[in-house]
Amino acid sequence: MSHPFIPQVIELVRTAGAATLPYWRSDVAVMEKADASPVTAADLAAHHILLDGLQVLAPEVPVLSEEAADIPLAERAAWTRWWLVDPLDGTKEFIAGSEEFTVNVALIEQGRVVFGVVGIPANGRCYYGGAGLGAWCSDRPGEEHSISVRLAPAQGFTLVASKRHSSPAQETLLAGLAARFGEPVLANIGSSLKFCLLAEGNADCYPRLAPTSQWDTAAAQGVLEGAGGEVLNLAGKPLAYEARESFLNPSFLAVPAAAEWRGELIELARAL
Repeated sequence: MSHPFIPQVIELVRTAGAATLPYWRSDVAVMEKADASPVTAADLAAHHILLDGLQVLAPEVPVLSEEAADIPLAERAAWTRWWLVDPLDGTKEFIAGSEEFTVNVALIEQGRVVFGVVGIPANGRCYYGGAGLGAWCSDRPGEEHSISVRLAPAQGFTLVASKRHSSPAQETLLAGLAARFGEPVLANIGSSLKFCLLAEGNADCYPRLAPTSQWDTAAAQGVLEGAGGEVLNLAGKPLAYEARESFLNPSFLAVPAAAEWRGELIELARAL
């Protein structure tokens, strides 16, 4: 099962990713946004390609992009379907010369992710999927393979962590997990690739108890849900994308939906 928009969105994500590469590992100018986060010409180049392409693909579907998010809540609250876009997730990794930056597009309906596409410009890989649709990884156009979460680790329990963001609550949760499951293997990686590690069965859990924004997570959540995973708030409910004043997400847990230890993890998180 698939969605008719997915092939065109994959092509757009690849094109937008290619537009970032001339700025990568060069002396790219870094500007500061109002929230003190960095933005570069690469972010803006990808943004314009995605904005223009999505408007051609589906003129009736509005676009909410990190680089054009100043849309009043009164307007967004009337949307039933929209694109949620992060033109370059992992800008700090990009500036540092790392390959761990991504281009992200999700289609949202009634606050839930229909599907997401996550592209890695540095190596051409693309992940895509959605709940009920399945999930795939493609290293080059025309070549793809399906991916799925793992329900039990072959060796050590692997936790995905952010290279740059943690919190006291997150450290407490990690300690609780170590006490319950044994000392975990930590996989540190930037951007939305953290979800993709779970989706392709190379990690077991991604707890995030530090701030993220809606555009940071939506596309990769679609991939993970298609691969048999889920993203839950600390009450155990799916992470949703309804219109609200703030674009910040609550704390969340990304896990395989059918893992036997899922309930124990939620209880540990609730106790924080």
